[in-house]
Amino acid sequence: QVQLVESGGGLVQPGGFLRLSCADSGPALRYSPIGWFRQAPGKEREAISCISRSGDSTYYVDSIKGRFTISRDNAKNTVYLQMNSLKPEDTAVYYCVILLRCVAQFSTLVTDYRGQGTQVTVSS
Repeated sequence: QVQLVESGGGLVQPGGFLRLSCADSGPALRYSPIGWFRQAPGKEREAISCISRSGDSTYYVDSIKGRFTISRDNAKNTVYLQMNSLKPEDTAVYYCVILLRCVAQFSTLVTDYRGQGTQVTVSS
């Protein structure tokens, strides 16, 4: 059974950092490409980053390039999103999704398996 659970969100000041985790109680995550999405109030869902099953291939949307880093530890069945130099516009609910593939158009390659999300608020 696939159950993705995100953690690591919180309130942080601009310029600060957080590390989000996406964990699966079962084995599915370690065999799957994973995407991170975010949705801010009143805005559409945004696909921000993905990582291939092996971790050899990653993708970042322009707005987070150089600030966020996606990684995975398949032994721990966990995918991470390290978020540095956070900005108020990064405020959103962040959630992970099992993908069919990690490519630039991965927003259209999602499965039904996603977590409930974790809130990230960047504010002084």
